[in-house]
Amino acid sequence: MPALKHPQILVASNLADGEPVFLGLEGWARALGCARVARAPEEAAALEAFGKSEIAANRVVDAYLVDVEIGADGAPAPLHYREKIRAKGPSVRLDLGKQAAGGAS
Repeated sequence: MPALKHPQILVASNLADGEPVFLGLEGWARALGCARVARAPEEAAALEAFGKSEIAANRVVDAYLVDVEIGADGAPAPLHYREKIRAKGPSVRLDLGKQAAGGAS
């Protein structure tokens, strides 16, 4: 397997409420900072396989890998604009979502 260009995380939508979730060390988390980071192709493949099993079990939908960079604090930050928005919450109503709850992502 070729090396990863960037570290990756697994993102999905919670089947019950549609909120974005990130695969963490102890299951799905709503906070991006809790995401498990794959730094090797084998780790990324394992995350992707877990995402497929979670889709089959009807826990999440649309699970996919996202390229991230690791900040000075060790937290992952999405490189793509779409995932940056999903991590912060709705962009049309700032009184809803994560930004309304203090911006925790």
